[in-house]
Amino acid sequence: MLLDRFLNDAVECDVDCIADSTGAVFIGGVMEHIEQAGVHSGDSACSLPPYSLSKATVDELKKQTAAMAKALNVIGLMNVQFAIQEKDGQDVIFVLEVNPRASRTVPYVSKATGIQLAKVAARCMVGQTLEQQGITKEVTPPYFSVKEAVFPFVKFPGVDTILGPEMKSTGEVMGVGKTFGEAFVKSQLGAGTKLPVPKDAEGKSTGKVFLTVKNSDKPRAVEVARQLHAMGFPIIATKGTSAAINAAGIPCETVNKVTEGRPHVVDMIKNNEIIMVVNTVEERRNAIADSRAIRTSSLLARVTTFTTIAGAEAAVEGMLAMENLDVISVQEMHAQLTA
Repeated sequence: MLLDRFLNDAVECDVDCIADSTGAVFIGGVMEHIEQAGVHSGDSACSLPPYSLSKATVDELKKQTAAMAKALNVIGLMNVQFAIQEKDGQDVIFVLEVNPRASRTVPYVSKATGIQLAKVAARCMVGQTLEQQGITKEVTPPYFSVKEAVFPFVKFPGVDTILGPEMKSTGEVMGVGKTFGEAFVKSQLGAGTKLPVPKDAEGKSTGKVFLTVKNSDKPRAVEVARQLHAMGFPIIATKGTSAAINAAGIPCETVNKVTEGRPHVVDMIKNNEIIMVVNTVEERRNAIADSRAIRTSSLLARVTTFTTIAGAEAAVEGMLAMENLDVISVQEMHAQLTA
């Protein structure tokens, strides 16, 4: 029997570390997931260094990781997955998994930090110490690296694109930038996700952004709508979400859900009136089924879709950085680490 306990509104983090035979522990990198805890770590985008966690919380994650590596007598790589939930103004840290092995994040962390973690770990496993290899000081890059998952949804018309505990991605890409927004938008471009712009080259509106979110996400959805409106996007939403957005003084048009009769949002998606969809749902089977038509129609119409509010927030931050994208080589990145 498997019993699962879900943490609502929690931030997930990955920490990769290497331990040697002397008990020394080197923290390879701390990664903050963009999607909330509950989405499979292979499907969640993540940022190195963390983009929203406090220094005290990050330091505590490193401390706990080192303590577990020593207690487990690990020699080589270890990966820990944490969930962080805010309670009474304090970050409460939960341990989700401890894996005394390499994880899928090792190549990403290695490229971001310039340290070949797999090579260092292999040498530790055959008797060399971290100190003998010159690996003594943790590297925190002066730039952001965002890993994004690549999904095969476009090859399977009719599949539901909602993210959950089951892994659906088939690849990964990485974007690097001076800011989190720049790194995120580059990761989206690499993954084949095109973030929209409000007007085309001729100054005409490209379309509307549609939002429909669960009740707990409405305060954050209002802020997403505020930023989108400021960029020049017309906003459209279902009744409950629209009421919250309008109550905040942001212009928002109301549209029917599919179950509320026509004309409804799926008609607008098929008519190419919608250029981006933000759709989050409660973890209930009927709620997921009710909104499935929105996600499948968006997939068929090649409309950019976000099924988590954290993903939508990151997208908005990325859209604000789209006009200030610079090209940087891996060599230039790593040169900054030793400057």
